[in-house]
Amino acid sequence: MATATRELANHELLPSYEFRHIRYERRALLDAKGAPVEGLFNAWIWLDNPKQYNSYSTDAIREIILAFRRASMDRAVVCAVFTAVGDKAFCTGGNTKEYAEYYAGNPQEYRQYMRLFNDMVSGILSCDKPVINRVNGMRIGGGQEIGMACDFTIASDTARFGQAGPKHGSAPDGGSTDFLPLFVGASAAMESGVLCEHWSAHKAMRLGLLNEIVPVLKLNGEWIPNPMAVTDRWIDQSGSIVYGEFKQGSEREQAKEVLSKAESDLAKLDEAVERMCFKLALTMPDCTTKTIESLRKHKLQHWDRNRETNRAWLALNMMTEANAGFRAFNDGPRDNREVDFLALRRQLANGRPWSEELLREVSPQYKGEA
Repeated sequence: MATATRELANHELLPSYEFRHIRYERRALLDAKGAPVEGLFNAWIWLDNPKQYNSYSTDAIREIILAFRRASMDRAVVCAVFTAVGDKAFCTGGNTKEYAEYYAGNPQEYRQYMRLFNDMVSGILSCDKPVINRVNGMRIGGGQEIGMACDFTIASDTARFGQAGPKHGSAPDGGSTDFLPLFVGASAAMESGVLCEHWSAHKAMRLGLLNEIVPVLKLNGEWIPNPMAVTDRWIDQSGSIVYGEFKQGSEREQAKEVLSKAESDLAKLDEAVERMCFKLALTMPDCTTKTIESLRKHKLQHWDRNRETNRAWLALNMMTEANAGFRAFNDGPRDNREVDFLALRRQLANGRPWSEELLREVSPQYKGEA
């Protein structure tokens, strides 16, 4: 005899909230043949700012926090999929226009902002569902940090991964200094965090940052691997590992030509994500949650120890290097969006205090002014 269904309590923070700055979608769970599974779903959380490479604004962060809480409280949701609109970028971090025009020079305001950012990262790490990062393009800076907070990462093989902090007046203290060594080891983490050089998806996969990469380019109707990355050999004549590195010289120019003729198709990326979701559905739900929570503790051990002091430092840094770096990136010419690092170092070495005058002297947007 069927048991009567009782009315269940709603544990969401804002049950009737309608998302305006991101997208929240409840999609049917698909089985191994691609057919919907009755009564089970995945929560797809989309960054929706493709014109600015899906950078997150303050408003978007608030909604991301609510979205992960909604996914957690939905009894019928198997997985949360964190992704973004378009094929260029998953996320390039915080919105630099907002940083430059509102937060630069205002540490007290940026500290408030970083409270929200920290809550976003903590919200991902405390989600009651497995979180899959569907990387549809660049995952840079803060985008790398929120991506590494997720439990699984499936990426297009054209995606790029990396940091931006020391190049643009910050430090990757929103999670990368905590998480990156756990994924790729101390040496590779140091290289990425300090030099801010991008990794191809193939290199990121080789280093252990990702679970799976899939092709997203078609040429003459056939799937092709990312032509910009070395994908067909492991070592060069000197014995160095080159698999996953970006091509250089004439090979790079030839790759650009191939890229210009190829079309983007994210179908295989979606298939891989749906396949992972169904694999997770074929496990005991509470045992899966407990396993994920236990494995997340390795990230949380570092994140919880450092996030508040990092928040305070990042706020104070808005008075000096971040003030210069974010304004240069936002206001500088397209081909020169970084401060003159050598001139800045010389001035600081001579004991020059930070001032608006110094900032203008080393910033590209003011070059040529009397």
